[in-house]
Amino acid sequence: MEILLTDEFIKRYQQLPSAIQKKAEKQEQLFRQNPFYPSLHTEKLEPKGKQVWSFRVDRSYRILFKFMESDKVVFLTIGPHDWIYKISF
Repeated sequence: MEILLTDEFIKRYQQLPSAIQKKAEKQEQLFRQNPFYPSLHTEKLEPKGKQVWSFRVDRSYRILFKFMESDKVVFLTIGPHDWIYKISF
């Protein structure tokens, strides 16, 4: 699976504590194997028509993404759970 990163994602990722970055890298590996691996808690966000999804880095952090093609995904941003669900793409 090819994962593209937005400038927004890169900026937010670089601002994260190193422990969260390591968790995100571990979760990304699971995501590459299976985007719906149970511990990722992958879910489609409202409004459903925007086709924006999230998965869990840990209990506090999420990654927002979109499926682009059959084997291509773009990571939109990463951040705290409460913040992530307030933004719109």
